[in-house]
Amino acid sequence: MSEVSVERAAMTRALELAASPDAPLWPNPRVGCVLVGPDGSTIAEGYHRGAGTPHAEADALARAGAAARGATAVVTLEPCNHTGRTGPCSEALIAAGVRRVLFAQADPNPVAAGGAARLRDAGIEVDSGLFADQARALNAVWTRATQWQRPFVTWKFAATLDGRSAAADGTSRWVSSTAARRDTHRLRALSDTMLVGSNTVAVDDPELTVRDEHDRPVRTQPLRVVMGLRDLPSGKRIFNDRAETLQLRTRDPQQALKELWVRDRRHVFLEGGPTLAAAFLRAGLVDEIVAYVAPMLLGDGRNAVADLGIDTIADALRPRVTDVTVLPGIDGEEPNVRLTLTPPTTERDR
Repeated sequence: MSEVSVERAAMTRALELAASPDAPLWPNPRVGCVLVGPDGSTIAEGYHRGAGTPHAEADALARAGAAARGATAVVTLEPCNHTGRTGPCSEALIAAGVRRVLFAQADPNPVAAGGAARLRDAGIEVDSGLFADQARALNAVWTRATQWQRPFVTWKFAATLDGRSAAADGTSRWVSSTAARRDTHRLRALSDTMLVGSNTVAVDDPELTVRDEHDRPVRTQPLRVVMGLRDLPSGKRIFNDRAETLQLRTRDPQQALKELWVRDRRHVFLEGGPTLAAAFLRAGLVDEIVAYVAPMLLGDGRNAVADLGIDTIADALRPRVTDVTVLPGIDGEEPNVRLTLTPPTTERDR
């Protein structure tokens, strides 16, 4: 097998390792590493298992021991060049005596970047870009959050065909179908933070936990965050012991995201009402929209989003549709449609 074929196979395996079930999504990226010997054989494998644990390179090097000398390290992300909870991977690779390092994705973190340059300065051959798109897709949300130095924000809402999230009397259970609600829990589990406004807590009293298909809470729960200035009764369900809850005393979306970033939060799932959604949209701080549309008409009631300051059709916010999925009905319910969209006013365009 040629060197190119060996390295492609090794990178494919490194990507598989990075996506291991016990590799958490947050707050660090998922990374895999394969050490390849001069004869093309695999010496050792490693992957990152979460904050405070050895990075993928260190994990593989520890398994390889002295056999790492003269090897090629194939890594899904550029080796880090800073000391955090663990030491720099660039220095570990240098100390182990590897001959060559091949990584897929350059590190977008300004604090950790520079590993490739440090390796080259030490006389190690460095190459990059193999399966870079796959590596970025593996950590797509983390990559964007790291580039912007703020959490990635997904706004989710459910609405009728005429854009109502609740009826005129305030009732909203259930606008969406059982399948849509189950799908929402799947998406909640992909985030590390669920955010609502204080009015939603006061009026709707959500528990805001992630539950499985049998309606049981899952083991690992995102942080529940309430944003707003009002005091709330301690008996509200969001303050129960099923998950951690934080109250942010601010109405400013930028300030809220700044505080969450400092707390190592990388993916916010925005489930607040129309006022909070409008505040984030007007600030250009919604990066993804997930809308569940039910075949239902109310004619009156609460809008899914409040005033956006748009007075004419020419100024309409026009998100780009990236996915349309029909969610089949369960137990005689009508199907719902899930739309996934990317707003044009996010920071990526600034």
